[in-house]
Amino acid sequence: MSNEYRHVLVAVDLTKDSHKVLERAAQIAERNQNAKLSIMHTLEPLGFAYGGDIPMDLTSIQDQLDEHAKQRLAEIADPHVAKENQHVLVGMPDTEIHRFAEENGVDLIVVGSHGRHGFALLLGSTSTGVLHGAQCDVLAVRVGKKGESAE
Repeated sequence: MSNEYRHVLVAVDLTKDSHKVLERAAQIAERNQNAKLSIMHTLEPLGFAYGGDIPMDLTSIQDQLDEHAKQRLAEIADPHVAKENQHVLVGMPDTEIHRFAEENGVDLIVVGSHGRHGFALLLGSTSTGVLHGAQCDVLAVRVGKKGESAE
């Protein structure tokens, strides 16, 4: 059995650090005989964020958020990731990342990790959730270190 990765999934939060996480994943994909590279961002459903107590239809707002996220993801993903491998999903991030990985034969998930103190804070809640439920390797790329430029 070879230890090469065939499908690398990058899960990003659309912040400035997303470029750094994607670049690391792209390098790994390239070194693994041009493994497939997918990128995804997960939007939490608005109804969930507000506990479902809002007496109005949030569909159009959710659609606008979805469209904005797709545009932002494309800005980050180009030129590394083909359009058909750029995904914006709605749901809980760690759950959607696991589901996508299992359904699409992903063998490496790459996420950003903020270096805070303590193990739970080391990765952040989404990264920790991804790590604990993953059926494949997970790489946490250190981002947002003190003294780094904001670029």
